Amino acid sequence: MKKINIGGVPEHFNLAWYLTLKNGEYKNKGINLRWHDYPGGTGDMCKALRNSNIDIAVILTEGIIKDIIEGNKSKIVQTFVQSPLVWGVHVAHDSPYKTINVLKGTKAAISRYGSGSHLMAYINAKNNNWNLEKDLQFEVIKDLDGAIKGLTNGTADYFMWEKFTTKPLVDNEIFRRIGNCPTPWPCFVIAVREEFLESNEEDVKSILNIVNNTTSEFKEIPSIDRTIANRYEQNIEDVKDWLQITEWSQTIIDKQTILDIQNQLLNLKIIAKTLDYSELVYEL
Repeated sequence: MKKINIGGVPEHFNLAWYLTLKNGEYKNKGINLRWHDYPGGTGDMCKALRNSNIDIAVILTEGIIKDIIEGNKSKIVQTFVQSPLVWGVHVAHDSPYKTINVLKGTKAAISRYGSGSHLMAYINAKNNNWNLEKDLQFEVIKDLDGAIKGLTNGTADYFMWEKFTTKPLVDNEIFRRIGNCPTPWPCFVIAVREEFLESNEEDVKSILNIVNNTTSEFKEIPSIDRTIANRYEQNIEDVKDWLQITEWSQTIIDKQTILDIQNQLLNLKIIAKTLDYSELVYEL
């Protein structure tokens, strides 16, 4: 049986992977798929791909595009979640900040440079007409636990993370959400190391077929809202809201979307150049 390592964030978006692993569906194809949680997010997974700690990553679109441009020898093979990610802009519950505008020039907590929380701070700044060079400061906090500490003790002023993941922290009056910032593109893709892909293409196809069968019918799974609420300690009404706005994909990301994302990242000076579609995407 072939061992293949895959990484992703330990969030509700990835429940389909857990369900298919629990059912032993990959083992039926001779694949020992090993899931690795990356609470540090996209920056952490980019590093893991570069170091060959994982072969496949379920990763934020903008983060992996930036890292491939900067030398990560991986390729995007499919869009995983087609809908935008809704990032909440959070401050400490007792923070004096009440609106996004007053965060101009303050310090953003980020999991690491190149992570979604880092890149989306630029999107948020652009949306609010801030100066991208003068009005953005960063404090690396590694993960959600680090963000709690950072905002609570004042080493950072605000933190951007997927709003349903952080909703329990808002409900428990640890964070206060003062606004939202959706990604202007499909939020998650599946990326594979080039070296691994060259000799394991059929296995990658098998893995995608299995998970796609589950995501295509995900919302019809009996009591899926209760399963998500229990597993991720979410309020069931929040889960229902999240399910309504979330759409999975079973297809490859298209050329125009790749071009649009790169152009936006280039305009924000997040990337220094763009690449051709074939340098970022591999069509299985």
